[in-house]
Amino acid sequence: MFAVVTPEKIHLPPGTLIKFPGSWQDYQAILEQLGDRSIPRIKYRPGEILLMSPLPVHGKQAHIIAIVATILLDCLGRDYEPFTPITMDLPEERGIEPDYCFYIDNCAAILGKDRIAWGVEPPPDLVIEIDVTSYTDIDDYLPYQVPELWLFKKNQLRIYCLQNDRYVESVTSRYFANFNVSEIVEECWQMSRDRHTSTVIRELRRKIEREKG
Repeated sequence: MFAVVTPEKIHLPPGTLIKFPGSWQDYQAILEQLGDRSIPRIKYRPGEILLMSPLPVHGKQAHIIAIVATILLDCLGRDYEPFTPITMDLPEERGIEPDYCFYIDNCAAILGKDRIAWGVEPPPDLVIEIDVTSYTDIDDYLPYQVPELWLFKKNQLRIYCLQNDRYVESVTSRYFANFNVSEIVEECWQMSRDRHTSTVIRELRRKIEREKG
């Protein structure tokens, strides 16, 4: 089935990515048209709008990686607030929808809030992005000053940390310095290819508990 983008209807087959010229007002109009729909994903860069309909594997990968982050946070006894889906926008500048994000250091600042005022409230501490269709550009998060970004692409996890107003790839996470996060995520994803996700997650919890003990 063909992609359809009109003022009356938006439909993108799974795996479709389209880009077209557009203004901030066009982006806002499409957001209103989409309403509470989480698909397609939408992104705004100055003068450009991107729409992407993820493949089913996209959601599974995001779910597994977010659970890994949750397990590690629980292991460390850290407070956190997770969000998905969420739209982050800075008027006239950027609009983006991360697959998952976590407030960790700044979780107290958004406790109990139904809406987050971007540019006023602190940004998420950690953003997780799955890139199956070359939709993600880590620099899209620079205006928000997100401290850390995890990008899962081609079955590999790359960690980017904000340093001097740019993202620098790192082998460790600032929030999980004692864990090899990339190795854990990639191992869990490989295991999930022939085991139920629930089994993979239970095994990860048991492994971490054994290492703690």
